[in-house]
Amino acid sequence: MVSEVTQGVKVCVETAYQPEYSSPGQMHYVFTYRIVIENNSQHTVQLLRRHWYIHDANNIVREVEGEGVVGQQPVLEAGQSHQYVSGCNLKSGMGKMYGTYLMERIIDGKKFRVKIPEFTMVAPFKLN
Repeated sequence: MVSEVTQGVKVCVETAYQPEYSSPGQMHYVFTYRIVIENNSQHTVQLLRRHWYIHDANNIVREVEGEGVVGQQPVLEAGQSHQYVSGCNLKSGMGKMYGTYLMERIIDGKKFRVKIPEFTMVAPFKLN
């Protein structure tokens, strides 16, 4: 698990390869990632948007940007956390992701970016 803290907001990421949804012979590898967002700041914040960079080991880079996470824009009071699971498919069986969340402090409307730490996705048999 990797983690990063930005302005009191901690983001932790854990990944898993999903062999039952993958087809290596067709260059289709599916991974899930579980994200836990902890608000350790003194302010209530809301997650507004996400911005991802997805790097496949075969030099393909995708950029994904949009509202919220898995259809939600969670509000986190001081001390609260939010977690969700999402997924990514790769063609090479190895890659990495990283990005940012656009957050807003509720008290004054100040927007700020929270770093999503870089994490790797590797199909276990690619390590042999």
